[in-house]
Amino acid sequence: MTPGPGVIDLNADLGESFGAWRLGDDEALLAVVTSANIACGFHAGDPLTIRRACAGAVAHGVRIGAQVSYRDLAGFGRREMDLPAEELTAELLYQIAALDGIARAEGGQVGYVKPHGALYNRCARDPAQAAALAAAISAYDRRLPLLTLPDSEAERAAAEAGLTVVAEAFADRAYRADGTLVPRGQPGALITDPATAAARVASMATSRMLPSLDGLEIPARFRSVCVHGDTAEAVALARAVREALERAGVKVAPFA
Repeated sequence: MTPGPGVIDLNADLGESFGAWRLGDDEALLAVVTSANIACGFHAGDPLTIRRACAGAVAHGVRIGAQVSYRDLAGFGRREMDLPAEELTAELLYQIAALDGIARAEGGQVGYVKPHGALYNRCARDPAQAAALAAAISAYDRRLPLLTLPDSEAERAAAEAGLTVVAEAFADRAYRADGTLVPRGQPGALITDPATAAARVASMATSRMLPSLDGLEIPARFRSVCVHGDTAEAVALARAVREALERAGVKVAPFA
């Protein structure tokens, strides 16, 4: 999907608490973002948490996305897994369908799909897993866009399957020179200062260039910007990013 001139979607991960463990501030984020990547229970989220996140998104007029993942609650979906394509497609289809059912019960519906964590990064470079992801979306509803990294295998697989692709950038993650994300364990991978993230995103949105960790500028096309909901600074980051975009003359709105 070609980025709209001066229009950017702001997305964040929600619904990631589990039982007695609280993660993120869904209600506060829903007052700021325009799209919510809601956990589907495989990397995080229990049924009540997911239902509340869907209800909150509907109440705030925020678009609901299925944040699909490897089956990895213990590792928060950040451990890469090798699965046969048929099995991976089935597991992703299961998650999309489950979240859409809950969203519809709350008066909404799933409007797009975004992989989480290790699955996101694996599908960016692995044609087989990217194709399995595209197959799951196609099997459920070919009208659902895929939110993913630009110029990735996931983007190519989705395009080949006839799906709509929405490219995204990250407010709180650093980039390597090839346009991929710096792995979380490496120095400088995470951007936690709201002012730094806000200035960075405003520059990215107006120049359509991504700053890499080694100082290179990477040409980029994106329609959405992500703030990770599980960081302690997520709400402050999201507010600062939205305010910076609006000051730069960028309209913050969901992608069509």
